[in-house]
Amino acid sequence: MHNKIYFLTGIVLLLLLTGCEPGGPKDRYNLAECKKELLSAEDYSEADAIDRIVVIKKERKMYLYKEGKVKAVFPVSLGRNPVGTKRQKGDYRTPEGEFFIHRKLCSPKYYRSLCISYPRPQDKARARARGVNPGGDITIHAQPKWNADGNGDQYTLARNWTQGCVAVTNSSMKKLWYAVREGVPVTIK
Repeated sequence: MHNKIYFLTGIVLLLLLTGCEPGGPKDRYNLAECKKELLSAEDYSEADAIDRIVVIKKERKMYLYKEGKVKAVFPVSLGRNPVGTKRQKGDYRTPEGEFFIHRKLCSPKYYRSLCISYPRPQDKARARARGVNPGGDITIHAQPKWNADGNGDQYTLARNWTQGCVAVTNSSMKKLWYAVREGVPVTIK
């Protein structure tokens, strides 16, 4: 019982610290509902669970795996400058390498997000050696508010437009949201 209370208290604190507050009466993403789902034990389906995410930048696709088998493939958008790995804040590159999902985030800007573990210690060390900021807040996120209804998916998926994140459609993010737990490995190459 105490573990459940500590867990729920931690989640509430996380939500407060990560800015998961509703965007007001015109909030098209219903962040209050999203926060409720974050607290729900039913937000993860073992039957639909995935245990690895692989993003192939050249193909602009995300592959979802379970027990070594591809379970789904989603088209993605990347950073505006997609060639090469992220080197510093503001370079608009999507990082490459091995990461993991370290939290789920209700986003007033992008519906829902899965935060990845960038920058890693080696990213920070490389940036420090060059005297630059490695950047951060890299996520797998859904669509911007103007595309909440999905009518602009063809437009957004036809180009790379993020600041370094991996973007999927809102319908894809909803599937990811229920299939991914924190700690799932993410490979971006």
